[in-house]
Amino acid sequence: MSTTQNLADHTLRAAIANGKMNRRAWMVTGMLVLFQIVNFADKAVLGLVADPAMRELGLTAGQFGFIGSAFFFLFAIVGVIVGFLAGKVSTRWILLTMGIAWAVLQFPMLFGGGAAILLVTRILLGGAEGPATPISLQHAHGWFNAKERGLPSSVIAAGSTLGPILAAPALAWIIANPALGWRWAFGFLGIFGLLWSVAWLLLGRDGPYSHSTAGKAQAKAGAISLAEDQQQAGQKPEPVAEFDLQGKGSIADSSDLLKIVPIRRVLGSWMFVAAVLAGAGCFWAQGFLTTWSPKYLGSVVALTPEMIGLVSTFPWVIGAIALLVLGFGSRYLMKRGVTVRWAMGALFGATLLISGVCFSILPFLSGYAAVAMLTLGAGTAMIYPLAPTAIAFSVCSRQRAALMATLTGLASVGGVVAPAMVGGLMDSAGYIPSPKGVADSAEMAELLAQGMNASFGMIGIYLVVVGIFCVLMLNPDRTARKLQTSFTFTG
Repeated sequence: MSTTQNLADHTLRAAIANGKMNRRAWMVTGMLVLFQIVNFADKAVLGLVADPAMRELGLTAGQFGFIGSAFFFLFAIVGVIVGFLAGKVSTRWILLTMGIAWAVLQFPMLFGGGAAILLVTRILLGGAEGPATPISLQHAHGWFNAKERGLPSSVIAAGSTLGPILAAPALAWIIANPALGWRWAFGFLGIFGLLWSVAWLLLGRDGPYSHSTAGKAQAKAGAISLAEDQQQAGQKPEPVAEFDLQGKGSIADSSDLLKIVPIRRVLGSWMFVAAVLAGAGCFWAQGFLTTWSPKYLGSVVALTPEMIGLVSTFPWVIGAIALLVLGFGSRYLMKRGVTVRWAMGALFGATLLISGVCFSILPFLSGYAAVAMLTLGAGTAMIYPLAPTAIAFSVCSRQRAALMATLTGLASVGGVVAPAMVGGLMDSAGYIPSPKGVADSAEMAELLAQGMNASFGMIGIYLVVVGIFCVLMLNPDRTARKLQTSFTFTG
């Protein structure tokens, strides 16, 4: 029977035998959860400072909505570029660069920046945050085998919902504190981002399933060592998966054996189209929550700033719960041989369908009933990271970051549309922001609600349609086999 007494502590074989690799994998996952918390807190801060910032900077609803949309101007471009770069550069260093950039870009507003500075920093911050989700998922996938990736992916995705949950009350307190004010909300995020960057520099590492040369060598060595330990212990080694071109089982059984394919063929698949359309709906919901939700709660429901900070977290709580439930559900199903299509794609589409129904009902409600329906509808739209995780199964490790980043970049159009769309509809309804220090009148609150309700009806119908489309077409298993059989490989 094998023992680990004679194994050097620094070797991968010892890490596997002692279970240390799993602990390291979840430590890295925890760091990436914090990374996503910072990421989405950076987005949420704009909505939380909407009232004081609009009044101090003299901005209309349409102008403030344009600044909210500006966050996504470079989001897609930089996200796609960095996604392709991640096929050659360690994701560890990409994540560190992003963390530092996020932190530095918060400080200009702390030190007295005006409307123009707010616009420029939001554009640059959006570019720096564009690759966040795909690079985080790619890095995490390097620490887990294929069938285990759904759960850590969902945990990291839940970090994106924890950002507003944890940050919103703290930021609301800072904004309401006369000794600090709304500008210190940006300063707080900058300081926290710098602390995360230092911790990542010390703790972040590439995993054994990474696409890097070193990662591949480690994964191979780890698999061999694990098999040897199992044989010495009298256990039957787990069989090495072989890619079955004609099979109908889950692609997760052999996704790490896929060959490189022309990326344009993946981008032109119905699977990718479905993911882009669905992702755009998810980003629309995020764009609304991070830009206009606090304004809705303050003007329509007349909540205090402290209560706005609390209630603003509710959709993100629902989103975190949805992501964890779907993550555990997909892991359970995939371990029992269910295909990625049904274990991830169909669950993702069905949840978006629920979100669409909630948004469609929302315009017919008012008061706290409307807040409850908005919470459920927006919360169940917070599941976007399941889409890139699902489509990543259709290509080899080296191409996953590029595919996920391209998806995120295209889907982010929804985030561009949402703030400007809602602000424009509010302007069209006749809403005019009140002067600094004066609350919106009942008439203005009604006009604000009219503009927002028009947008809710539109996004509700959209999410119902794309949810059904995803259930039918988000099929990585079929796409992977089709691509692998379409080309002759020489490598």
